[in-house]
Amino acid sequence: MFFHYILDLFNNRIFFDRYLFQYISHARSNFFDIMSLQSVYNTINIRMILYLMRIQFFIDQLRRYTDRRFCDQHMTFRAGRKWCQYLSDSFRPILGVLLGASIIIALVNLLISLNVIPNDEVSAGWVFVKAIWKGVFYFLPIMVAYNASKKLKVDPWLGGAIMAMLMTPQFTGLMDAKTTTCVENAALGTKSCMANIFGLPMALSDYSGNVFVPLLMAAVLALVYHGLKRIIPESVQLVFVPFFCMIIVGALTAFVIGPIGVWVGNGLGVGLAWMNTHAPFIFAIIIPMLYPFLVPLGLHWPLNALMLMNIQTLGYDFIQGPMGVWNFACFGATAGVLFLAVRDKDKDMRQTALGALAAGLLGGVSEPSLYGIHLRYKLIYKRMLVGCGLGGVVIAILGWLFPSVTAAGQTVHGVTTTAFAFTSLLTIPVFNQMWVYAVSIAVSFLTSFLLIITFDYRTPEQKAEVLARAAANQKTAVSSVEAKGVAPAAATATATVAATKTEAPAAAAATTTVVNAPVAGHVISLDETGDPVFASRALGEGVGIQPADSTVVAPVSGVLQTVAETGHAFGIKTDDGVEVLVHVGIDTVKMNGEGFDVKVKANEHVNAGDNLVVVDFDKVKEAGYSTTTLMTVLNTVAFASVTPKTGVDVKAGESVIDIQR
Repeated sequence: MFFHYILDLFNNRIFFDRYLFQYISHARSNFFDIMSLQSVYNTINIRMILYLMRIQFFIDQLRRYTDRRFCDQHMTFRAGRKWCQYLSDSFRPILGVLLGASIIIALVNLLISLNVIPNDEVSAGWVFVKAIWKGVFYFLPIMVAYNASKKLKVDPWLGGAIMAMLMTPQFTGLMDAKTTTCVENAALGTKSCMANIFGLPMALSDYSGNVFVPLLMAAVLALVYHGLKRIIPESVQLVFVPFFCMIIVGALTAFVIGPIGVWVGNGLGVGLAWMNTHAPFIFAIIIPMLYPFLVPLGLHWPLNALMLMNIQTLGYDFIQGPMGVWNFACFGATAGVLFLAVRDKDKDMRQTALGALAAGLLGGVSEPSLYGIHLRYKLIYKRMLVGCGLGGVVIAILGWLFPSVTAAGQTVHGVTTTAFAFTSLLTIPVFNQMWVYAVSIAVSFLTSFLLIITFDYRTPEQKAEVLARAAANQKTAVSSVEAKGVAPAAATATATVAATKTEAPAAAAATTTVVNAPVAGHVISLDETGDPVFASRALGEGVGIQPADSTVVAPVSGVLQTVAETGHAFGIKTDDGVEVLVHVGIDTVKMNGEGFDVKVKANEHVNAGDNLVVVDFDKVKEAGYSTTTLMTVLNTVAFASVTPKTGVDVKAGESVIDIQR
């Protein structure tokens, strides 16, 4: 029963509001569309897109209990959730450059393994290639500091500048100063130095590639930054807030935060290394079994940060090998779904699975598979976890029997890598032992694949529905072929009658060319809303509106295919097929409907301007959430253009989006 509750947790509305990226492939999508994880929606209707908004009874009760009772008494739970969200938003914007760098690393290592080149610094040209990907990881602390500061509503350039201070030649040159004393750490293979700064001791470290320090620094910077803005007159804030922040937080980071961040990262890395050495079987099985539950909730970021820290301190990482086992179990399940979709002539699922599988095998990204397929069908997890476990056992046994040897000559029982690489087919060469890793991911992939195609991933009812739809499509196709054989005159007459019957409803349906503002206020771009899901256009092109009124109305005429029980989201489909999402506030799902007076029900037909919900935006602000109301055209790719009108003040019912077909 607990296992079913966990799966119900994955099917609740939280994924729509924070983590839902529906990665659906399309016939016109090319390789670069898949690699950049662009979404298209013309093969899926609004009901499927908003599927994960359904509220399960269990999770509703759990959220009410934790939010209203437990969290009021014990802030640890709430703080932990915010910390995970903080980690996620600090890393998500740089996933693209990390993925690009990992592919370069994989290609270079492939050439080395094929003896095309002896090493990655064989010539000036290859040193240049190394600089391309090395720059991403060397300056990663600055990127993380920028994103973390932005997340905490601090000038991101200020956060990046303070972190950059620790990476300048002047700061790193302090290690060579005459008054600096250094000690070698044989366990970690690193050197720790203590400098004398104005008579005060300062611990020096190499902060390149470090992620814990910028995360801690940004948190302290937010306190100082917002505190200074409250006491410094607004007329001189532009000058003196950055000045004092750089002096105060810069000094705190160099003397206190930096050494603490390094110590925490080293401690966690050494602890996991001890577990990998003394309990490799447990470690190799726990990692792939945990990741399927961590990734959808965004809780995998701490482990990802540890991977980078391991590479920085130990010179290698041992987590990515077992993590790859989970990834390929996930991809194997997707491949099984694709196999069944082709066999059963399920066109929609075939397109979805093909795009997700390509993104996984080529890019090492599991989210398209998770959010597009796995979390919609509970049976997939049961099959996939078997692949995770079996692959974990294989990598544990082979890793112990055939240990890796690091560049420093250290023997490690397990698969290691010296690069932070997205686990895909292209990155297999970066692992040591490579063949152990390849065998392990093959076992996990094939296990999940075979279990899916043998026992299916659908319930009998879901399978029957797919087969019935495929049979109907085939019958229609046969009828079309037979129609070509009739006499030309009869065929023309039949076609005319048929066209008249089918075009009548279309003629009756007005063509939607504009989408109106659902609420009065100031219109902004999706990029300015602060929500990464909407800003990525994963849910289509649209606008954000900073509301000046409490009444939210229908932006178009159509059927309400989805009405969130909490009143924070509405999905409307017009008679001519335009799918519009209205999302009131950001993260307002957590308010559980408080302050939202819903006026409509699902499946009702509404006219443009009809009231949808009356919102107490003051209560939303008091709860700490943004009141920005977002509106997108979900099936944007089905139209020639969808053009938002931003930077203007509008009344409810005025046009804010133009649609061209």
